[in-house]
Amino acid sequence: MKTKKIWANLGVEDLARTTKFYSELGFKPNGTNTELTSFMFGEDNFIIHFFVKERFKWAVNSEAADLTQGNEIIFSISADSTDEVHQWLLAVKNAGGAIFAEPQSFEKGYFFGFADPDGHKFNVLYWPQ
Repeated sequence: MKTKKIWANLGVEDLARTTKFYSELGFKPNGTNTELTSFMFGEDNFIIHFFVKERFKWAVNSEAADLTQGNEIIFSISADSTDEVHQWLLAVKNAGGAIFAEPQSFEKGYFFGFADPDGHKFNVLYWPQ
């Protein structure tokens, strides 16, 4: 079997808030309707669909994770320099994201971590070659 494409589906409380947050960070919209808003991430256009939680609950036949109690996944966003990590930090703060890990060195890299308004976690990582 050959996998042609993979994407992520996450549950959110407020589509308009989610659309505004990811738009302010400069991600490319991939469509929206009454049940989801969708964005493309990175050069390969990795897609994340953000579904309203009721629709998401039906799709997975379960409750959405309570992100105040734990973690479902963490996405990593690559940066080209420590300066770009700091640019992301400012953009995330301005868009209303929550910083859960301040900028710091890790092995030979540099990163910070943030959560979107629904608690979905990301880190922005510079890892020199």
